[in-house]
Amino acid sequence: MAVSEARIESWNPAVVVKLAPLVTLDDDQLFDFCQLNRDLRIERDAEGALILMAPVGAASSARNMEVCRQLANWAQQDGTGIAFDSSVGYILPNGAMRSPDASWVRKDRWDALRADEREKFLPLCPDFVVELRSPSDRLASLQRRLRELIRNGAQLGWLIDPRRRSVHVYRPGQAVRTLLAPGEITADPPLNGFVLDLRSIL
Repeated sequence: MAVSEARIESWNPAVVVKLAPLVTLDDDQLFDFCQLNRDLRIERDAEGALILMAPVGAASSARNMEVCRQLANWAQQDGTGIAFDSSVGYILPNGAMRSPDASWVRKDRWDALRADEREKFLPLCPDFVVELRSPSDRLASLQRRLRELIRNGAQLGWLIDPRRRSVHVYRPGQAVRTLLAPGEITADPPLNGFVLDLRSIL
């Protein structure tokens, strides 16, 4: 039996585990915990709660791979920054650990990290982030994630919603801009010259 859109919308694919004040994981302990539970996608919010997220469906995974492929290909040719997929973790200034679906960090910021810092969750907020909405994702939850990332230092964020064929654009100090069914979108600035082809994503 097919699952209705209303049921999908109401289903929360994440489990929140509250630890504080009984248990507090520092950044290294959180990294080790995630290594012990590699089958789970784990984040931490600013209050220290762990968010355990379910895997996405195949169609969402394919869309995300396409976003990452285009970003990685451009970053390799451009050379001004490093592209990452959804498996990376960022320790934000507010203490949260987030793993955007795709992201990019300026090369000078990457070069400033120690070798041991590069092997764990990155102690910074990425310059550019992409969140791709899957059928089970609540739009309001993703909007909060983008606002948090912008508040913590991201210079550009895209929330791509294939169901509504729209892209929400977030920048510091600016109102959110919504594009309906765009064929492509540019990331100027901070990724001068990067254009994402959305025809196979929306």
